[in-house]
Amino acid sequence: MNQMNFALAGLLLLSACNGQPAQPAAEPPLAGASIGGPFVLTDQTGKTVRDTDFAGQYRIVYFGYTFCPDVCPVDVQNIGAGLKALERSDPAIAAKITPIFITVDPERDTVPVVGQFVAAFHPRMVGLTGSPQAIAKVAKEFAIFYEKRQAPGAAEYLVDHSRQAYLMDPDGKPLALLPADVGGVEVAAEIKRWVT
Repeated sequence: MNQMNFALAGLLLLSACNGQPAQPAAEPPLAGASIGGPFVLTDQTGKTVRDTDFAGQYRIVYFGYTFCPDVCPVDVQNIGAGLKALERSDPAIAAKITPIFITVDPERDTVPVVGQFVAAFHPRMVGLTGSPQAIAKVAKEFAIFYEKRQAPGAAEYLVDHSRQAYLMDPDGKPLALLPADVGGVEVAAEIKRWVT
């Protein structure tokens, strides 16, 4: 057996030892991105909450507003459905995750309003609001665009905003975007790819 064949046989034996060929570990798509950062906001019970309060937990972070006429309720419902699906199929994984909704409309999304909104989607979902300045700061940390838009003569305004659900690791670093605009099954599947 020449040296090349000997080396090849050795590699095959090594890969056979663990029952499958050696494969490089997949890197999360948002690894190394500058997304996320410190914040001080108020939760749905009126308690002051800091980003450090979630240390050691995976987080799903979604920005939206409760008066949103279309996308926000659907996305948040899919996030809640995905987490509920995981609670049934993989309770150990689900227990490691905290879903967080952060408003981009603090003027209307008071503590009770945010509380009622998140309670409709998942019992462990945390709803966060704060001063316009605090919301602007956290939105910037998470690369979220938002802007009020009011049609002439309209009684109410809408808020145009970025639409993404971030999966963050236990250190608050971004891992991946969740397909909250698709469905709960897809959200659960993507979480299982990255939560260990």
